[in-house]
Amino acid sequence: MIIVTVGMQLGFDRLIEAMDAIAPEIGIPVIAQTGMGAYRPRNMEARTRIAPAEFEALVGEARLIVSHAGIGTVLTTARCGKPIVLMPRRADLGEHRNDHQMATVGKLAGRPGILVADDERDLAPRIADGLALTEWSAAQSATARQLHEALAAFIENRPL
Repeated sequence: MIIVTVGMQLGFDRLIEAMDAIAPEIGIPVIAQTGMGAYRPRNMEARTRIAPAEFEALVGEARLIVSHAGIGTVLTTARCGKPIVLMPRRADLGEHRNDHQMATVGKLAGRPGILVADDERDLAPRIADGLALTEWSAAQSATARQLHEALAAFIENRPL
């Protein structure tokens, strides 16, 4: 399965609509957390919100995550060992107040398991690339794992 998420604060109709258009061609189930967007998908299961524990369980079961460039989602997918396709919100399209998501993908692009779709045209090819990944995890020291877990717990408001 593929999990699509746009976060809980804002909708991201451009991503949800693009995923809805390609979902029938993917050949596996797609579940989308749509946030407060106006677009209602027809070709994938859609939920406005997914509780954090359920979201983490779904990420654990998924083959691929497709997301806005939210660092909380990036941390969750890394913790669960899943590849992710990031499509950043853009301020010039009114999707966010600034382009910090563009800066985020600029820093994360090229890291193991992180693929970037600059826009809707890039989404289907990046999903195909992500589904084709078989080994991508970077070796991580015990200290790095501890730091990663502590940062994720802080961002996700979980106990350490």
